[in-house]
Amino acid sequence: MPSRLDRSPVAQWWWTIDRWFLAAFLSLMGLGIVLAFAASPAVAERIGLDSFHFAKRQIFYMLPALAAMIGVSFLTPRQIRRMALGMLGVMLLMMVAVLFVGVEVKGAHRWVSIAGVSIQPSEFLKPAFVIICAWLFAEHRRQPDIPGNLFAMLLLAVVLALLVAQPDLGQTILVTGTWGVMFFMAGMPWLWIIVIGALGAVGAAGAYTFFSHFAGRIDRFLTGEGDTFQVDMGRDAIINGGWLGVGPGEGVIKRLIPDSHADFVFSVAGEEFGIVMLMLIMLIFAFIVLRGLLAALKEEDDFTRFAVAGLVVVFGFQSIINMGVNLQLLPAKGMTLPFISYGGSSLIAIAISMGMVLALTRKGPEKRKTIPFGSYSRPIVPAE
Repeated sequence: MPSRLDRSPVAQWWWTIDRWFLAAFLSLMGLGIVLAFAASPAVAERIGLDSFHFAKRQIFYMLPALAAMIGVSFLTPRQIRRMALGMLGVMLLMMVAVLFVGVEVKGAHRWVSIAGVSIQPSEFLKPAFVIICAWLFAEHRRQPDIPGNLFAMLLLAVVLALLVAQPDLGQTILVTGTWGVMFFMAGMPWLWIIVIGALGAVGAAGAYTFFSHFAGRIDRFLTGEGDTFQVDMGRDAIINGGWLGVGPGEGVIKRLIPDSHADFVFSVAGEEFGIVMLMLIMLIFAFIVLRGLLAALKEEDDFTRFAVAGLVVVFGFQSIINMGVNLQLLPAKGMTLPFISYGGSSLIAIAISMGMVLALTRKGPEKRKTIPFGSYSRPIVPAE
């Protein structure tokens, strides 16, 4: 452990970082590796691969993810904004490219292959989108004559249009909900709340009408009729595990779940390690979200407050959707469990997001109050 007198960048990083956040993120990463070994062998064997193919790849992806999270956590808020702006521009272009040259999987174009590596641009778009919207909302609050809110709305419209075109309605709901929370924090007028609520209802009705796969998922969730095999197996796996689980590697129902290593890894954790493990996982996610919101509440800088809140909210919403589907509390949706589900793009993008949280919540030296003096500012000196 570095000394407090050490002025090196690493020492300053260690003494200013939120170590509770860091411990929570590392815990989820560790659980992701353990559960990859528990959930993926059956899937790999089913498609003729080495038993630990996906587990090895999860470790392979975890290394750059960890490096990205730690590296981003060294950045300043200004550097975070610049990084997000570059990411946003690149990912918007890639999302347009996905529509024309993207890899089609189950009728959706969400991935683009670069040098043999599949990348899902929407995963990397989310943290960049949150940061830029936070900056736009903050600028509007700082100077009301700057149309930051309007630009944030236009950016939302562009992102939603690209997501719907893929189509990826789950990410559409996730992005819209996060943006709404940030806009509410920025002081959304009640008229806008009503307008956005009405548009959301119209959008949901339109999705149900024009997207048959979306309507099918809603109908199956409400009626229980149709192809509900995977969600039923996920529920049965949790029930089979009971409170303490059947033991590592002893799960039976997990072998029947097609996406046990990805969207249904939560169910595998329930079968092999029990409901107690599921409660622990949920507590870690809840801790991250609540600690992030508490940090945002205490923050005086508008940009930092909106950015931290937006990043932990999208992190929390994504985890709620995944766990809700596994518990049959929500309609089926292919949404990864942050840091735990298998997937390179998702893992690295989430690591970047949480690296941003670590960077924005670092403890800095206490700022001295200033008063304007022409185009300059000078410290307030107490009268003697």
